[in-house]
Amino acid sequence: MTRLMNNILSIGLLALGMALAISQPARAQLEIDITRGVVEPVPIAITDFISDDTMGAEIAAVVTADLKRSGLFAPIEKSAFIENISNPDVAPRFADWTVLNAQALVTGRVTREADGRLRAEFRLWDAFAGQQLVGEQFFANPANWRRVAHIIADAIYERLTGETGYFDTRIVFIEESGPKNDRVKRLAIMDQDGANHRTLSDGRSIVLTPRFSPNRQEITYMSYEGGQPQVYLLQIETGQRELVGNFPGMTFAPRFSPDGQKVIMSLLRDDGNSNIYTMDLRSRSTTRLTSSNSIDTSPSYSPDGSQIVFTSDRGGRPHIYTMGADGSNPQRISFGDGTYSTPVWSPRGDLIAFTKQSGGEFQIGVMRTDGSGERILSSGYLEEGPTWAPNGRVIMFFRENAGSGGPKLVSIDLTGRNEQSIPTPQFASDPAWSPLLD
Repeated sequence: MTRLMNNILSIGLLALGMALAISQPARAQLEIDITRGVVEPVPIAITDFISDDTMGAEIAAVVTADLKRSGLFAPIEKSAFIENISNPDVAPRFADWTVLNAQALVTGRVTREADGRLRAEFRLWDAFAGQQLVGEQFFANPANWRRVAHIIADAIYERLTGETGYFDTRIVFIEESGPKNDRVKRLAIMDQDGANHRTLSDGRSIVLTPRFSPNRQEITYMSYEGGQPQVYLLQIETGQRELVGNFPGMTFAPRFSPDGQKVIMSLLRDDGNSNIYTMDLRSRSTTRLTSSNSIDTSPSYSPDGSQIVFTSDRGGRPHIYTMGADGSNPQRISFGDGTYSTPVWSPRGDLIAFTKQSGGEFQIGVMRTDGSGERILSSGYLEEGPTWAPNGRVIMFFRENAGSGGPKLVSIDLTGRNEQSIPTPQFASDPAWSPLLD
């Protein structure tokens, strides 16, 4: 299954190469190297897509917002545009865009097919080189127009950075409402930009720690139905819910294995110790991975499934450890001051995100998988629960400021400089980022 099923079909590159070739002096194509640390945002002009209604402007606005939020692009105000694009099949007047310092230019068109489908096409131009970099078109149900816009933004991001985009994704989280001492907590889901919000549970039972499957639109989460901790699987599209198991004592933070066939979690037993277990989702058999006289919790697989990162206080204070997927060779990797929690392996496999409590503050940071290169990205009164964008370049977490009344979602890139607030209707905590949609 491709990521553009579900009523969205990519038709591929537009056949324009020879017809729209522009005679220009040789020049390196526009590219953004996002591995250099701090990157100066690239000026980009995104024109309203030509259409018979407002849909073209709406799609262009979502594309603009996606790229601006990434911190890598600086969209130019439309009021500064000189050329009015009336036919996106014709090469633009590049001089009218380079005078604005627009290094990249996006044009497009939105039409309706005879069968009612939406047809959206776009072209990305290198304004200074005077050439088209990519052109694609998509067909979709009109109700999916925002997804089309996110997919276009992903295509632009990937062409200019060489990295996979992350805009056509969703966030599942805990929506919190009511007084602080009697919060109602519901499962909720939305697009990564806060649009298309909806709740997935009714709030009658406390729900915690939702986590996405790495390869399906499915989540695992904890629920306290009947007063006991239970782990469920929920199919996002169908609403079908399945009980994974009832566990005596307390269950913490279930997560999927990279192949989606197992759930890993920590279980608190009568002896007061918490150890890490896996459950095979087909056989429902459990395997115990740790047997220490301590609290081992918050496990997360490496993307290749060969290792697990987790938190343990076996050294006296909670620190971050790694071990083999079978529980072998546990190694402590964090050695800074304070306590560490909620480690999460990057989808790229190169970093581990974590929460740290030090000096009276909570901090969100990253370190290499051997514990070296620890960097704090954000600090505050209360900051917890990092989750990675599927391209491993952006982290989302929840933050509560002193006196604010409740937590909110925040994203930050690996430079620590591009921080963005994520809008939610109510207070929000414990986000989990989906893989790219199918």
